[in-house]
Amino acid sequence: MTNTELTEARPGKAVVSLTTGLEDSERVTVAFLVAVGAAESGRPTLMFLTKEAVRLATVGVATAIACNGCPPLEALVERYVAAGGEFLVCPICVDAKGLQDAPLVANARIGGTVPMWEWIGDEGATTFSY
Repeated sequence: MTNTELTEARPGKAVVSLTTGLEDSERVTVAFLVAVGAAESGRPTLMFLTKEAVRLATVGVATAIACNGCPPLEALVERYVAAGGEFLVCPICVDAKGLQDAPLVANARIGGTVPMWEWIGDEGATTFSY
């Protein structure tokens, strides 16, 4: 079986690590475009949100339009969730930002590096960091 056949038969996992929030909406948009592409192509996809990015996992925050011609961030989040993409939200960062009681978007859960590694498993994952 060739690498192409293997990929088509069973796409590998993707992890997108995002540390930036709406202070850099273009970077956030690019990270979501990569994550949406992976999830919509059938890859199990996890976005690991840390630092300011944890705010994006709270209901009503991911609403920016980064640039003229860029898709609305809210639409990218909806596509990502509809494709089965998951969010893992750093618990230390959530506490540091005082967001413990903030409701999370669909497919989001609080979890740190151990749950991330458990999700990746022994087969590994392609990673992107923004």
